[in-house]
Amino acid sequence: MKNRKDTLKTALTLQHQGTTLLHRINPKFFPVTTFFALVSAVTPYVTVYFSAKLLQELSLDRRPDVLLGWAMAAVLCTGVFILLKAFLNQRYETYYEDLYGRKEVLFSHKMFHLDYADIDNQEVQGLRSKIRQNENWSSWGLMRTPEHYQQGLTSLFGILSGITLTVSLFTSPVPETSGWLTILNHPVFILVLVSCILLVSLLAGHLAGKAVAIWSNMAENATFSNRLFSYFGEFGEKGKRSEDVRLYNQQNLVQYYTKALSDINFGVSGPMAKLARSSMGVYSATGTALTALLTGCIYVFTCLKAWGGAFDVGSITQYVGAVTALAANIFSLVQLIGQLKANAPYLEQTFTFLDLPNSIYQGSLTTEKRSDRKYEVEFQDVSFRYPGASNWSLRHVSLKFTIGSRLAIVGENGSGKTTFIKLLCRLYDPQEGHILLNGIDIRKYKYDDYMDIFSVVFQDFQLLAQPLGANVAGAGTYDKKRVEKALLDAGFKERLASMPKGLDTPLYKDFAENGVEVSGGEAQKIAIARALYKDAPFIILDEPTAALDPVAEAEIYARFNEISGDRTAIYISHRLSSCKFCDEIVVFHDGQIVEKGTHEELLALEHGKYAQLWNAQAQYYTET
Repeated sequence: MKNRKDTLKTALTLQHQGTTLLHRINPKFFPVTTFFALVSAVTPYVTVYFSAKLLQELSLDRRPDVLLGWAMAAVLCTGVFILLKAFLNQRYETYYEDLYGRKEVLFSHKMFHLDYADIDNQEVQGLRSKIRQNENWSSWGLMRTPEHYQQGLTSLFGILSGITLTVSLFTSPVPETSGWLTILNHPVFILVLVSCILLVSLLAGHLAGKAVAIWSNMAENATFSNRLFSYFGEFGEKGKRSEDVRLYNQQNLVQYYTKALSDINFGVSGPMAKLARSSMGVYSATGTALTALLTGCIYVFTCLKAWGGAFDVGSITQYVGAVTALAANIFSLVQLIGQLKANAPYLEQTFTFLDLPNSIYQGSLTTEKRSDRKYEVEFQDVSFRYPGASNWSLRHVSLKFTIGSRLAIVGENGSGKTTFIKLLCRLYDPQEGHILLNGIDIRKYKYDDYMDIFSVVFQDFQLLAQPLGANVAGAGTYDKKRVEKALLDAGFKERLASMPKGLDTPLYKDFAENGVEVSGGEAQKIAIARALYKDAPFIILDEPTAALDPVAEAEIYARFNEISGDRTAIYISHRLSSCKFCDEIVVFHDGQIVEKGTHEELLALEHGKYAQLWNAQAQYYTET
């Protein structure tokens, strides 16, 4: 993108694409904006026109009845336009804020529907982060398109209105009796003056556009500075860090960085301030100076023609105001071209993200809905490594699940246990080998159908700041009896009884003052209840008891067979004492399955990996 020349055609195409996308979100916004731009462009000319007519009557005939008529018309028309402009501006601002919020739904919807493999991809996350940072820094990206749309229409309407009121400035001749001033009637002189107005307006707008482009090129430095500044500037508001901040006087370090960042990046000696004092400031100041010089020339030309008798003093007001506004609108339109080009790379980033395809093949076969839960899964020589990684996370893994059995997966950190589960749930597809469901490659099944046969509690599960029942059911409406049973099976009975509103009790205080804060262990029980409520044929628990105390853990495991019912249960654990009740234990090491068997069979392998892990933890067990 950096090496691509952003042509005006590309910028206009992206602008149109952004406008079309936002129009679908709120169809009312752009029609209101169009009308607002028209009224905003015409209003100054209405004032200029009536001011000229009033001055003309005052300087010439001074007829009271005519003067009163013009005054009443001026008040009425100007008042109507000002009120209409104020009303439309209010609607524009309201719809713009609404659009700003609705726009976030686009990105949220995209993130919800991207494959997990893409969500987990650092490049995708980095792209989304860049889009957000550029928008927060200087509104670059999608939300610049409404501003550019409004600015472009206002400029075009303003130019058309200005031409209407300006034509007679050049066509009104100076009388032949005015001596040397008759030179102002010469076509060449008029052509030169019109050319100067156009060229100066174009040049001033171009310089202003270059200043915007320079400011835009500061994006990488500015967004990174904002990230650092936000991190350190809001450090004191992060309640979870309060203990460390006070114990280790971290506020001193944070304040040091905050001041350093302010001085280096945003202070008078920072790169942005230097640009403002050099090229960016020069371009902007030169453009403004040229506009002021042009205004002076227009005043001189208009006054000379009036002096020569081409028109009255009232017309001076009309022509000076109209030509000045015309030049300003040409300036604004040319400046907009620079802004469109500057915004093009940011829009391109946005559409690159929104157009990301789903990389996982969706499949077409419907997963059979079996009441007997007879789903058989088999790994056939499966190997996998994460995108961009050189080492294999899993290598030549073959395993067949016994339907309705209890399977424990153990191994040291980084041995491939969680990766195995992610492949089983088809969050990733393997690079080698096949995973079969009832003898058919899982890639041939409809993606959503296949996901429906799994209930999983991951280590990093998330609960929402919503009522307890909705968290368990994952829906706003649900079967309360089933939710209560799931919570009881997960060992949440006593805590449920203490909830002030039962299943309607909101969790956390994000949106409810009476929200209940749950401990890590309680949250884990709710997550287990959520997996039980889904009632899928496979239930998978990834470190399900990590946050539970030993008593609660013993309670969960004591009831695990009853809880699982006829499901095929798979769980990952570091606490090997909990594996004894399982039908089979699979031991992972360096991405491979190195041992399989029951607890007794694996312990019998004195030099085996399972026995090694068991003996390392044996001092914590009380065997029965």
